[in-house]
Amino acid sequence: MFTLFSCNSKINAGLAEQQLRANHASLPDTFSNSEVSYSNSAASLWRVAKAYWADKREHALPTKQIPVETLTADALAKIDNDSVIKLGHSSVLFKFAQQYILTDPVFSDRASPVQWMGPKRFHPAPITIEELPPIDAVVISHDHYDHLDKQSIQALAEKSRYFVTPLKVGRHLLDWGIPAEKIIELDWHQHHLLGDLRLTATPAQHFSGRGVSDKDETLWAGWIIESPQSRVFYSGDSGYFNGFKAIGEHYGPFDLTLIETGAYNSLWKEIHMLPAESLQAHLDLKGTVMMPVHNSTFDLALHDWNEPLVTISALATKSSVSLSIPKFGEIIEIHQAGTTNTPAWWLED
Repeated sequence: MFTLFSCNSKINAGLAEQQLRANHASLPDTFSNSEVSYSNSAASLWRVAKAYWADKREHALPTKQIPVETLTADALAKIDNDSVIKLGHSSVLFKFAQQYILTDPVFSDRASPVQWMGPKRFHPAPITIEELPPIDAVVISHDHYDHLDKQSIQALAEKSRYFVTPLKVGRHLLDWGIPAEKIIELDWHQHHLLGDLRLTATPAQHFSGRGVSDKDETLWAGWIIESPQSRVFYSGDSGYFNGFKAIGEHYGPFDLTLIETGAYNSLWKEIHMLPAESLQAHLDLKGTVMMPVHNSTFDLALHDWNEPLVTISALATKSSVSLSIPKFGEIIEIHQAGTTNTPAWWLED
């Protein structure tokens, strides 16, 4: 009986992979934004290269240790539903309706194709993958290295029930050994029900690719996570566009928005929001509390490491926007996020 079951399982797994790859073959060769066509032209790359050569930042890296609250498996088992924990960059752990959702997990030391060079972490992760609870869904926004980390995905293969991605991102996961039956791919505005949770992919203004020849071959997206008690928006990576207002009108309001605020520059503002635009996106989305993400873990731009949080804090105060900037590893109840009194840990003496 065991041999027969094992054989049938392998056949079913093979059929699932065949079906997923057939779905990929039926999709467009490349994807595009709804408003802006972004291209890495030789001229634009030259402007970026010149800016990096002229870089004279004094605070590209932290001069003191970034505070991290170490998490344990026992502590996570006791947290309340509708809680959120920033683990680093855009890696965030949620607990909704007794289910754990993990966004864009990057636990490696570097956001890079290789681990001997590339942007290196400013701080350790608050918890190891081994100590994480069973994950009901790993949600991926797009396939760039600071959001889709091969080592982390492979380490999560046995621990995670599903991997929910935009269209064709699953082909990376297949190549890395993730079973096709665990991979759920969605187009913009499609959703997947996971018990009492609804995961919805939303438009974003960005691009994709992990090499020089695969630009835009996979889709990018923001995500809405809805539980019976909470509605949360995660922007993924995006330039500012009218889509945020449309999402707010159709799906909002949101109890919490996790908005990309970091790795920006005027040279590439079409695909990464400047802080004022991040704040406007939160307002467009009809968010109650904004939590800035995509900052303070890797050096991916030409601003000081803490500039995004310094700037967004000032803008939020001026506009009377409720902001939550927890320490990495700090457990935040979503409906209390705007009242949490976390010291401004990003300020340097």
